[in-house]
Amino acid sequence: MKMKVNIIYLLVLMVMGSCMQRNLTYLSDLEDEAMLYNKRVYTEEVTNLPDPLFQPNDLISISVTSLNYESNTLFNRGEIVPVHNATSNGSPGVYQEGYLVDKEGYIDFPVLGRLKVGGLSKSELKANLTQELKQYLKDPIVNIRYLNYRITVIGEVNRPGTFTIPSENITVLEALGMAGDMTAFGKRENVLIIRHEDGVRKVTRLNLNNSDVLDSPYFFLKQNDVLYIEAVRSKAEQASTTRSNISLGLSVVSIITLILTRFL
Repeated sequence: MKMKVNIIYLLVLMVMGSCMQRNLTYLSDLEDEAMLYNKRVYTEEVTNLPDPLFQPNDLISISVTSLNYESNTLFNRGEIVPVHNATSNGSPGVYQEGYLVDKEGYIDFPVLGRLKVGGLSKSELKANLTQELKQYLKDPIVNIRYLNYRITVIGEVNRPGTFTIPSENITVLEALGMAGDMTAFGKRENVLIIRHEDGVRKVTRLNLNNSDVLDSPYFFLKQNDVLYIEAVRSKAEQASTTRSNISLGLSVVSIITLILTRFL
């Protein structure tokens, strides 16, 4: 009798193994159950929050204010540059007033002339400009923001596309949320990120099932980053595997039922 029970137990394990599913949960190793039962909160100090640096082809807005309204107008004359190219059906593109960083990392700023901004953060450029403008303005206030800070999400997501980020700060998970999240066929354990930085193309892969991704320098995205979500080998193969697992499971259950009927 004991031997028969062992056989049945083995067959049940086979059924469970054959019906195993892919892990579709992000950061699944954070011990959710332990935190739930012990009523603890997972906390971690954020130390890798990036400060974006200006690069060629960045379009930035710089506004200057001071106590002298007439003088302010001299420093608020940006270039009219295209934000989006004309569409294929002949519709005009979108243009906006701002400063386009050239290939050498410079912009042409009123009165001050040609300024080096490439490689600087917003806070650094703001400090430099404020200091320079004190020659012409009393208590100048400088505000800077990106006009074309964007990221692209393609592949196995529900709404692929290019997204403009007004906050200039976005994580991989937030980007996926903007793209409608991954489909069931997206490889959460193998997300490809393509980044152009300092004239170099960098490519890396992230495992979003593992909480170590929170410490990755690629968890916070940068200007013009591209996320590519690969699919499992093929949707057809995935569907075929699921059907095979179901068929195998039903077969094993039938065998177990037969054994129970015959010997117990």
